[in-house]
Amino acid sequence: MVDRTGTPLVELRDISIAFGGIKAVDHVTVDLFPGEVVGLLGHNGAGKSTLIKCLSGAYQKDSGQILINGEEVEINDPRDARALNIETIYQTLALADNLDAASNLFLGRELVGKMGFVDESAMEAETRKIMGRLNPNFRKFNVPVNMLSGGQRQSVAIARAVYFNAKILIMDEPTAALGPHETQMVSELIQELKAQGIGIFLIEHDIHNVMKLCDRASVMKNGQLVGTVDVDKVTDEDILGMIILGKKPALAA
Repeated sequence: MVDRTGTPLVELRDISIAFGGIKAVDHVTVDLFPGEVVGLLGHNGAGKSTLIKCLSGAYQKDSGQILINGEEVEINDPRDARALNIETIYQTLALADNLDAASNLFLGRELVGKMGFVDESAMEAETRKIMGRLNPNFRKFNVPVNMLSGGQRQSVAIARAVYFNAKILIMDEPTAALGPHETQMVSELIQELKAQGIGIFLIEHDIHNVMKLCDRASVMKNGQLVGTVDVDKVTDEDILGMIILGKKPALAA
């Protein structure tokens, strides 16, 4: 059970973003607590990805406030986001296919020994340590990541974010195109991240995944927030109604 009595990890307050006079995000407020998964749903063009990109630094808000641990912050680019321990795992995963897990984990942030050379053994040892925490069944440390399964590739991308101290994770449809076994693996990874107190915004189309993985669901339509509901207090049909009709269910109103 997520404790929502304290200060939220993230508050996006009254956020608006317009492109060429069209409001992609129109006065939207959502929050996220430590150890919580909040699903962001809506049709393509609903504004969920645009909203979350102002947290990742890909877009800048036109108005509103972003608070991290109760403190207002400015996020002008992805570097600002990373400095605030916000990491994004895109659907593409942004992995270098020809490199192994350790080389991907430390890509651009390689560990260097006293002589100034890349310390591959130290990088592999650190990768084995973080993987032992996140996905103990991971064994393929010495093969290029293009030889890994979809779930294993997700493990590498998540491990990279967690190793570099992510407290807030943005995940874009992490189980898209995965089979049942792989989807279960990612589900277990998310449970492990929750247990470590990491907060996750999950951009998702699949309502079943939201019901399974999320604590709350925030639904957007036409740039506006339809509402945020506790997943265990609504049904699939309730959330579908929010997406299609733009109305909160009566019990959640």
